[in-house]
Amino acid sequence: MINDIASIELIEQKIYLIRGQKVMLSSDIALLYGVEVRALTQAVRRNIGRFPEDFMFQLSTEENQNLKSQNVISSWGGARRAAPYAFTEQGIAMLSSILNSKRAIQVNIAIMRVFVKLRDMVSMHKEIIKKLDELEKKVGKHDSQIIAIFGAIKQMMIKPNAGKKDYGFKKE
Repeated sequence: MINDIASIELIEQKIYLIRGQKVMLSSDIALLYGVEVRALTQAVRRNIGRFPEDFMFQLSTEENQNLKSQNVISSWGGARRAAPYAFTEQGIAMLSSILNSKRAIQVNIAIMRVFVKLRDMVSMHKEIIKKLDELEKKVGKHDSQIIAIFGAIKQMMIKPNAGKKDYGFKKE
């Protein structure tokens, strides 16, 4: 069962917003798949035509340093490491065609479900905020307490993970 391999919560924690895209880092994907990062990147390089820029990109030096300083990725001290790759949802789906182990397939299915769940949550939040805006217009400016309540609810919707560390990048 996939819960034995990777929980939904663990996968959600490994999705970052970088360059305006929800991505997972190659090191996290390799860990979930149970393969070495080197093996993952070699498989990708052998099939590079399957990974255009909107599927995968390598972090810049600045992005990599920012992640390291926030302890999201290892600041391993040996020889200089290459910056990790970031895979979008489409890139992760493409990984399933080149990493064909049973575990990789199960983890890939779980990751796709998490991305769908996140999309649904964002859509639901937008719909709730829209409805709150409509209600606020109906109430008008006469009842400041109700308007204050609407404002507080909107703030909670905008920042559902208040208190969680963002690791230098905004997470949705």
